[in-house]
Amino acid sequence: MSQADGFAQTGKVAVQQNIHGLMEFLRKYPPFNQMENAHLAFLLENCQLRFYAAGESIIKPDDGPIEHFYIVKQGRVHGERPHSGQDTSQTTFEISAGECFPLAALIGERATRTEHLAAQDTFCLLLNKPAFIKLFSLSNPLRDFALRGVSSLLDQVNQQIQLRAAETLGAQYSLEARLGELSMQQPVSCRPHTPLREAVKQMHEQQVGSMVIVDGALKPLGIFTLRDLRRVVADGCSDMNQPISQLMTQQPFHLSPQASAFDAAMAMTERHIAHVCLVEDGRLCGVISERDLFSLQRVDLVHLARSIRHAGKLDTLVALRSDIRQLVDHMLAHGASSTQITQIITQLNDHCVCRVIELSIEVLGDPGVPFSWLCFGSEGRREQTLYTDQDNGILFDASDAAQAAAIRGRLLPLAEHINQALDSCGFSLCKGQIMASNPTLCLSRKEWTRRFNDFVREATPENLLASSIFFDLRVVWGAEEGCAQLQQELLELVADNPLFQRMLADNALRQKPPVGRLRDFVVARKGLEKDTLDLKVQGLTPFVDGARLLALAHGIAASNTLERLRLLAEQGVIDRQDSAAYVEGYHFIQQTRLQLHQQQARSGLPFSNRLDPDSLNQLDRRILRESFRQAQRLQSSLALRYQL
Repeated sequence: MSQADGFAQTGKVAVQQNIHGLMEFLRKYPPFNQMENAHLAFLLENCQLRFYAAGESIIKPDDGPIEHFYIVKQGRVHGERPHSGQDTSQTTFEISAGECFPLAALIGERATRTEHLAAQDTFCLLLNKPAFIKLFSLSNPLRDFALRGVSSLLDQVNQQIQLRAAETLGAQYSLEARLGELSMQQPVSCRPHTPLREAVKQMHEQQVGSMVIVDGALKPLGIFTLRDLRRVVADGCSDMNQPISQLMTQQPFHLSPQASAFDAAMAMTERHIAHVCLVEDGRLCGVISERDLFSLQRVDLVHLARSIRHAGKLDTLVALRSDIRQLVDHMLAHGASSTQITQIITQLNDHCVCRVIELSIEVLGDPGVPFSWLCFGSEGRREQTLYTDQDNGILFDASDAAQAAAIRGRLLPLAEHINQALDSCGFSLCKGQIMASNPTLCLSRKEWTRRFNDFVREATPENLLASSIFFDLRVVWGAEEGCAQLQQELLELVADNPLFQRMLADNALRQKPPVGRLRDFVVARKGLEKDTLDLKVQGLTPFVDGARLLALAHGIAASNTLERLRLLAEQGVIDRQDSAAYVEGYHFIQQTRLQLHQQQARSGLPFSNRLDPDSLNQLDRRILRESFRQAQRLQSSLALRYQL
């Protein structure tokens, strides 16, 4: 008997002698926790147990096509790849107890692309390839996990959230419900020549709040609502026989019946409308109203947005801010994604900022010059959570420095009033003075252009830090043309400066994801932050910085991190599978952060991004660790791309 055969035989005996204990061990970890007992028994009956000393190679690219499926029973395994241009290697991932490898290579019948080394004395369960293929065909949970990886784990987390929601709040609805399923009756419509009197009569008889005006092919041409009727009455219109086409709102907003309740709620919030037409193949097939969403116990997002936009005084806005927290709590409980929630928070925050600006102008008077209110950072990326401070500025047009100084003098008192009012509403004053009331951030377009030029051409540590804030910008209130021109100039500046790109890349590698070598996570060892890690700085920032750099370098104007990753994949800058993995990792870290903030709010604690990973269950810990690893992979790709 060869030495290899002897090891295999000894390993099989070791497994057979502890079948029950190994079954209990596997039951703690996905996907084994969802597999049938018979399938787990089959797995173990065909397994052997192998020991690998610290530093020993388990599998490597030179070994050829993978012949075994490995499950770490005890210890840790590192994935090592050569560092481009250097004689050293770098750790690209870490695998600990309960985790398995190398699925992609095994399914693809190829060699692994990464050497797997025992990071310490390690025991692995080895399942031979023929047995794995049979088990792969028998077990749906294993097959789903093998093909989708962390995506299938995220599904389990979302199912747990939905289950808890049903227990605590009742099974009300999912934000992913299709609009076609919510449209309860045939849409009420008429032709353009229909007299106003007849259209209103039909709306009354059908008890609807809108009339859609269509052509002969049922293509929507316009919409007439009860709000329009109030406007007609207020204007003193006495001709009830005029055609409805003269009074309708033209080109009504529409969505597909396949769109979600979330899509409709966001559209109503952003566009200040109460009705959304459903159109399929160019034909009207339904109408969703604000009332439909409410009557089906949908979140009161539209009503809350309208209340904010029409608040008559600052105290009302301050009171409404607590409703946003309650809304987010409700949506988190019902399984809304982190992207949906951050978009909603940002949208409601935008409404609040706009209303604060309008109320401030009412108090101080119109400054007499047009200006745009800019936001930067997470608000610029539409990635805000409940825990946020102010990052804003003002942009205006001026012909020369003297005129710019004069306009700035008129706008700064208003900016100071706005910043203080926003602070009252819960948007904390920025400790770094990144606010419109700062004279260096109340600038003409020419002055902003010069400042951005300075950031790129003089890449000091201070300017690199500023770039990570100011280069994620958009307009919240006012004209958007000046900001669009500024963004286009910025893209051209960065694309033409590879040295600045390399310095941005180096800056993007400074915040290391908190994945440990000896423990699951690297946490603070002392002080008030002891035993915690920072979800924002250590988890989200690597994704944000990496996506920003690659987007700027390749002419992508989008400012949202996930949108940047999607467009980078479409342009072939990053691999589509890598992009999907980065998106999933970012999603989960953001979701964990949102849940942490909700727990803090319910407990009356101040908001913090610091999490004790020991407070998580086994599944959440594993996915969080995998999510941090995706941030590591993105950073590794930047290091290789820019030779750092």
